[in-house]
Amino acid sequence: MAPRRIAVVTGSRADYGLLYWLIHDLHRAPDFELQLVVSGMHLMPQFGRTIEVVERDGFPIAATVDLEIDADTPHALARAIGTGTAGFADAFAQLDPELVVILGDRFEALAAATAAFAQRRPIAHLHGGEVTEGALDDGFRHAITKLSSLHFTAAEPYRRRVIQMGEPPDRVYNVGAPGLEHLTRTPLLSRSEVERAIDFALGDQAFLVTFHPATLDADDPADQCRELLAALDAFPQARIIMTLPNADPGGQGIIALLQAYAQRHAQRCRLFASLGQQRYLSLLRWVDVVVGNSSSGLIEAPSAKCATVNIGERQRGRLRAASVIDCPPRKAEIEAALRRALDPDFRARLSDVQNPYGDGAVAQRILTVLRRVDPLALVHKRFYDVMVPTHA
Repeated sequence: MAPRRIAVVTGSRADYGLLYWLIHDLHRAPDFELQLVVSGMHLMPQFGRTIEVVERDGFPIAATVDLEIDADTPHALARAIGTGTAGFADAFAQLDPELVVILGDRFEALAAATAAFAQRRPIAHLHGGEVTEGALDDGFRHAITKLSSLHFTAAEPYRRRVIQMGEPPDRVYNVGAPGLEHLTRTPLLSRSEVERAIDFALGDQAFLVTFHPATLDADDPADQCRELLAALDAFPQARIIMTLPNADPGGQGIIALLQAYAQRHAQRCRLFASLGQQRYLSLLRWVDVVVGNSSSGLIEAPSAKCATVNIGERQRGRLRAASVIDCPPRKAEIEAALRRALDPDFRARLSDVQNPYGDGAVAQRILTVLRRVDPLALVHKRFYDVMVPTHA
């Protein structure tokens, strides 16, 4: 029997990191043919051109899809979805995958899902059923769920929510968050190794900062970023490692602020376009706090026993471990949250934190399901009605 052709779509450093071990195991499995489709921020120099990371990892790239993003406005994003849909349609027509794997909630993921669905190619979706009420990603994610035929969720409440959306229970699997697999399978760096890898000493206190635009928030994301940076100034002893935001509307304003801040504080601050999974997850073990509004602060940081200060509305609705401290995007509240995260009593409880996103043994669970399902049968979707009590 010929290997089953599985296309995996990656559009950024973030989803590639989460998909890494699934890509790795698909590539190694003799009964699967990996077709890796690379798009989005991977192809953009201003975000580190991380397609080169994929190439260095040794995975064959079957196709690339350039979204031709020329601005960070809603208009440019909408056009990029259309450009991406056309590009993914061409890629899938050439590769003829039997199933397409898509993770998450980005606009390029929606473009890929639209192209695959229109061509009657079944979609396996990872990280569905979640809620991030402060971002456009929330709508993109739920739309992808309805275009998909197979679902791998990161927690049991998310599995139930996907079923609530009308997806048949026998096609919805709670496998846990794939990003946690790095904590058990990726060789992580010691403190001295990670300091050499980023050419930056962590000192006695260190923060890891990632701040994305909250794309449904009425406030200017640049103003919110200014509040964050002002709060960081209250900790002059802290060493700060920053990463760039996603390619979302409002992102360029944040990037300019981060670049200026890193230049002003060059002795204690470093800014990276992309750290890569090994360096990023290694840093989680050695920094004192993850700061910002990245999903990694909620999903990966708790397993690394690292405190998180989660700012604003971007991640509102997601499950949280006890290591996560939420605060509004205002200087005083961010500063207070950071002081709480650094409090010895709070830090003493981090070792007992339980992560609601599973144990990280995800890739082989997914492969077991992919071996069992019939892709042709997945093309035909049925709506599963959840019984809702009626009221007189």
